[in-house]
Parts: sequence; C-alpha cells; structure tokens
Amino acid sequence: MIDVIVVGAGPTGLLLAAELRLHGVRVVVVEREPAPTGQARALGLHARSVEVLDQRGLLERFLPLGQKYAVGGFFAGINKPWPERLDTAHPYVLGIPQDVTERLLAERAAELGVEFRRGLEVVGLSQDAAGVSVEVTPTGARATAGASPASGDPAGTAPVGDGAPLRARYVVGCDGGRSTVRKLLGVGFPGEPARTETLLGEVRVAVTPEELAAVVGEARESCVRFGAMPLGDGMYRLIVPADGLAADRSAPPTLDELKQRVRAIAGTDFGAHSPRWLSRFGDATRLAERYRTGRVLLAGDAAHIHPPTGGMGLNLGLQDAFNLGWKLAAEVAGWAPDGLLDSYHAERHPVAAAVLDNTRAQTELLSSEPGARAVRRLVAELMDFDEVNRYLIEKITALQVRYDFGDGHPLLGRRMRDLGLKRGRLYALLHAGRGLLLDQTGRLSVAGWADRVDHVADLSEELPAPAVLLRPDGHVAWAGDDQADLRAHLPRWFGAPAPTPTAA
Repeated sequence: MIDVIVVGAGPTGLLLAAELRLHGVRVVVVEREPAPTGQARALGLHARSVEVLDQRGLLERFLPLGQKYAVGGFFAGINKPWPERLDTAHPYVLGIPQDVTERLLAERAAELGVEFRRGLEVVGLSQDAAGVSVEVTPTGARATAGASPASGDPAGTAPVGDGAPLRARYVVGCDGGRSTVRKLLGVGFPGEPARTETLLGEVRVAVTPEELAAVVGEARESCVRFGAMPLGDGMYRLIVPADGLAADRSAPPTLDELKQRVRAIAGTDFGAHSPRWLSRFGDATRLAERYRTGRVLLAGDAAHIHPPTGGMGLNLGLQDAFNLGWKLAAEVAGWAPDGLLDSYHAERHPVAAAVLDNTRAQTELLSSEPGARAVRRLVAELMDFDEVNRYLIEKITALQVRYDFGDGHPLLGRRMRDLGLKRGRLYALLHAGRGLLLDQTGRLSVAGWADRVDHVADLSEELPAPAVLLRPDGHVAWAGDDQADLRAHLPRWFGAPAPTPTAA
C-alpha cells in the first residue's frame, strides 16, 4: 500500500511530497496535467517561504534563478519604503516565477524518490479505518511518471496511469481552488463569491519600456488595479480590471479582450501581441471548514482561496505543506502523539483566516470608490510610521505567525530566525527535518528521543534563552534550562520516548 497520495503537483504538493519523503514515507503524486503547464501565476517568495527553503538546504538552488527585492508596494500597492529591522536573515522578496519554483521543487522531490503519476484525474474517494481508496481516470493518451529536469518534469517519461484504483494510508488534496478532493469529501467552503474580475496576459509590446512605464504610471493614478511588469526577454505581464464577470470563469480571455480593456484604462493597448499566456482571476474569498476528514487532508488553495493582492497565495500553501509534512510523516511512522495530526488544522486554519482578512482589506483599498480612496490615503499616511509599515509587511511575509502553544517563554510558538552560532548557523542544522534541541547550557539531554530530535550544544549571541526545542518546522516548542521541564514537553510534539534497551 502507498503511504501517502498527494493530489496535485503544484508548489504545495511538491514541497509536501519532498517533506514526507525526507522521513522515508512512500509518496505518490497524482497530477491531472500530463506535463507542467509552464504558467507562472505567482512571481515571488516571501521571507518565511525563503526561510523554509533555507531550513531544508534548498535556498542555494533558488537564489541564482531569482532576484532579491526590498521595495515597497506589497500592501495594497501602497508604495512605501521596505521596512527596516525585520526579524529574519532574509529581509527581501525573492522574485522567481512559479514555473521555476515548481521545477526546482519537482527536482528535489524526484531526488528523494517521490513517485509521479501524471495524466490522472481523481474521480472518486472512499476511506475506511485502514486507508483511502482513490479512483482515477486518465486525462490523456499518454501520462508520465515524472519528466526530465530540462522539460520541467523530474524523472524521465513513461506511460503510466491506466485508471486502476489506488490505495493509500492517507491522501492530501493539493489540487487547487476547484479541488476535486475537497468536493468529494463534502467539506464546506464558505466565503464570498467573486465580485470583480481581473485579466492577466503575458505578452510582447510594440512600445519602448520608457513609454510603457510613463503610460502605466499615469493610468494607475485613477486605477491602481492596472499594471505592467517586465518579465525579461521582451515579455510583459499586463494586469487590467475586466468589464464585469465572465459567464465561464474557467475560460481564458482572448488577446482582443485583454487589449480592449487595456485601451479602456490606458488609452492604448501598447501594440500587445504574441501572448504566451492569458488568464483571468476573481476576488472570491473562501476557507475550508476543516483541513482534515479522517485520513484525507487539504492544503494550499484546496483549503483556501483569496485575491492575489500581496502575493500571499503560493506562500501560504508552501507554509501549509511545511507544517503538515513532518506531522503526517510521524503518523505514518507510528510515533505521533495523540492530536499531533489534528494540530495541522488548529494551527494553519487561523493563519489562513488572517490572510483572507488581510486580502479583503487590501482589496477594499484598491477600489476606485471615493470612500475607499480616502481610507487608502489615510493608510498611506499611517505607513509613514515605521512600526505600522513593518507590522503590515510582517503580516504579508508571515514573519509574525505565532502558533498557540499555551503560556510560557516569549519565544514559544514563534518560528526561530536563522541564528549565527559559534560553530555555524542554525538553519544548517535543520536540513534533515528533525526536531532540534539547541542547548547553550551544555547539560541538557534528549535521551529517549534521539531518534527524532537532534541535540546540539552551541552558543549564540542572538538567542535570548538558555536552550530551545525546535519542531521540524522551526517553531519553538519549549525554552528554558530545566531538564525535568524539557522531558515534560518532549512527548507533546515527539511522542513517547523509545524503550530503553535491556541487557542481554
């Protein structure tokens, strides 16, 4: 039997698969598309997502293919300077197209031994006490078991996917906002339907960059939802409000439709031609009622959708996967304490709810209505205060996320930034995805949990605690210097201690 089936080969599913495989879990990724689409809906990774990559030793793969940005405009497009003193070793946004992120994560998953079965669509789901049965059907004449790195699919091509049912101990739906897994589960998806729609196109233009920038700057004075972003190689991403909601939201716009709307806003269509990709998106905002139904879980857009304002969608999904991976792996391995897997919903559902509220607020500030524009001007004034500016950016970049672990040390529940140590740095110790006791006292012990938790005695001028116990996702599970107190907290996250070997 397969340990875990991950439905969906987007960034969330790929990172989750790699996290599970890091712990020896047998993972099969099922994806309806026969090959990567090459589309780049998202264009950047926020600071917490960059930290996630760094914690697993992956960041060096991403940095040469991206661009670091420390510029304003991420909150509702209000152009204020990037705040200082962010609590991270990575105080920037890494500009990198989604298709590149997917390729790099797919390569990582393949290296770890994740199995890919492309060209299969999930059409049925049933579960019992022992596992989950998944019905699939081929979506094309040829499916692939991965692909070569050059093609953006990591493991070579081979015909697979004859539609035979699959069986797994657990299933995770990472299959997007129209998630089939969520619908088959009957999980409610309450929220607000789309009220407005935005057209997006990656096209070439027939004007100079200077002319385009001047026209866009003038047009944005009256329509902040309009924009043009250079993508390199002569391509631009045009974003423009649609004229109402399309009858078929899943159908991409035509080039003529895009150009008509650009002319209506900017007075010119810039001679747009040769579209590489055309799409539309709305401002629907919805949150799944639950992230777990027995042996089936949801992550990423399958669990939450919201407008792309602030660029939080892909990042929220990656952080879901990072929270879930080690917990589900512990469940498969058999050492997970009671409630560990349920803590995924308890921790991540409130984070998504806060992101939805954040994007709701930003969307209101993008309105052209007089009242909304007045509030936007007021918020822009408030962002001149560094504390306000930093607070809003830390919400977008997820640096302020703190899980509720109860009362205790001020660090409890927070993610730990990368710290400089006497013999290196903290994140270099987290690559294996295990727990970590960072011990400045040199007298503590993880005896009984050494198969799940590493113990490093080292010093850091940046750590305001004698010792900290970190979960595999880098959040502080305990801080202090008392061995008995540490032993009382270890079982909450790492299960019962291993039996003490008896003498022969």
